[in-house]
Amino acid sequence: MTDSAPATGQPAPPAGHAATPRRTPLTAVHEQLGASLTDFAGWLMPLRYGSETTEHNAVRTAAGLFDLSHMGEFSVTGSGAAAALDYSLTGEPSALRPGRARYTMIAAEDGGVIDDLIVYRLADAEFLIVANAANTGPVGAALAERAAGFDATVTDRTDDYALIAVQGPRSAAILAPLASINLADVKYYAGYPAQVAGRSVLLARTGYTGEDGFEIFAAPQDAEYLWAELSKAGAGEGLIPAGLAARDTLRLEAGMPLYGNELSAAMTPFDAGLGRVVKLDKPGGFVGRDALARRAQEPPARQLIGLTLQSRRLPRHGYVVLLAGRPAGVVTSGGRSPTLGVPIAMAYVRPDVAAAATDPTRAGTAELAVDVRGNAEPATLVELPFYRRRS
Repeated sequence: MTDSAPATGQPAPPAGHAATPRRTPLTAVHEQLGASLTDFAGWLMPLRYGSETTEHNAVRTAAGLFDLSHMGEFSVTGSGAAAALDYSLTGEPSALRPGRARYTMIAAEDGGVIDDLIVYRLADAEFLIVANAANTGPVGAALAERAAGFDATVTDRTDDYALIAVQGPRSAAILAPLASINLADVKYYAGYPAQVAGRSVLLARTGYTGEDGFEIFAAPQDAEYLWAELSKAGAGEGLIPAGLAARDTLRLEAGMPLYGNELSAAMTPFDAGLGRVVKLDKPGGFVGRDALARRAQEPPARQLIGLTLQSRRLPRHGYVVLLAGRPAGVVTSGGRSPTLGVPIAMAYVRPDVAAAATDPTRAGTAELAVDVRGNAEPATLVELPFYRRRS
């Protein structure tokens, strides 16, 4: 999933969101903690509580506590819910077992990405769709339109949930004493009804940080209580609250796409190297299938790569990538990696540029650079992700 903060060059949220940002069920807690708050996608969200680097490192070494209540949620129910979602999305939700989840996308007729999503199958005839905050409106409209020909009901449940995430290598140890179910039974990309600190929730083992972690879908009135109980449980484990800035650098290190940067309506899943989420052969077809089938047969127009820089100058969204001094691509996300200690970036470049940069018969990666405010900063092509947690 995507929605994150402007730390790595996130473009401004689209015009049209509320002039006065909405408060989450935890906004008062963030204010009490002294968080720096920002208007993000129409929501008042914590950017950081102190040092975003400290928050980032806590997630990598211990655990961070996140408020993700700005994300959009939709239920799709009815005997035709699975078929409706198969038609609506690029993946195949009907193949999910109850209790499992999957990363997928919703595409337009021309194959462009409307949003990337997480789909949870809660029961045979009940699914929960989680969308990015900035795309909640378009996703809801598209789902409702596409479900019209099926025995399926799409309901916007965004206001029915507070979403709290515990992310990091100590997350299971922190959550286990509070959870009513054995966390060892909750596999990655699974979600089950449970109780946490005596409150009924949907407990999912998902996240957007590159670490093990859990996302807790709770009733809004339970949010402050759960935040406090999780904070107490994690006090001796290194748990600290973390804002959107840390979440953004965490997902960048993990090579996870951000809508508006690596994904957009002008790009298909294949452009982002995510053709695996497109099930072209599923029965009945789906919206965008013909366009994506054509795209799958074409040579790629661009390739998503990772870059590291040795200078202190930071690559940002929109900066030009150079090969031998000539424009060759564009940075989609970039910033300083707290884990690696160097600037990093994801960028789209022409496939021939990526090949040239790794060609041992040429100067190779020494020819690559990023134009950072008029200075060509040498860059090295590296394999994505920049960071991979130890299993």
